Amino acid sequence: MDYESAIGSSGLLDELREFDPRVVGTLPLGLATPTSDIDVVCHVLDAAAFAEVVWRRYRSCDGFALYQWCSSRRPVVARFEWDGWPFELFGDPRPVDQQEGWLHFEIERRLLALDDGRLRKAVAEHRAREMKTEPAFAAVLGITGDPYSGLLALGRESDAQLRVRLECL
Repeated sequence: MDYESAIGSSGLLDELREFDPRVVGTLPLGLATPTSDIDVVCHVLDAAAFAEVVWRRYRSCDGFALYQWCSSRRPVVARFEWDGWPFELFGDPRPVDQQEGWLHFEIERRLLALDDGRLRKAVAEHRAREMKTEPAFAAVLGITGDPYSGLLALGRESDAQLRVRLECL
């Protein structure tokens, strides 16, 4: 079963619709490895309500775990397996459009859309060696320092500026 079918059979997008769930990460980018999971980011103002929905629907799934980070925003994270696919849900109080996971996904998607295939191939090679997605993009693009903030900075560039970067690959 492909990941999109697993999402559909899980009912996840309907179950979490009040939390603006969006699938992000390597699977929709076409950069998955055998260990990739289905990542879903959500806008969660009421952590208890989100946890209750997730608990009610997915607690009997293999590998189920639900916890809340201790950081200032205190995001809620849930993990479980459905139809052989590992899922990770990330519920943050910020709107999805402001979350780093979404912003990274958007710049990666833009870069791949502007790419002639070289970027995708190079990132896939790094991913095949177990490198995380953002560090793989940063390595290929020559971004020094923190790869996560480096990718966020690229998100402010125009498509024309990004094309120039891609021409140098």
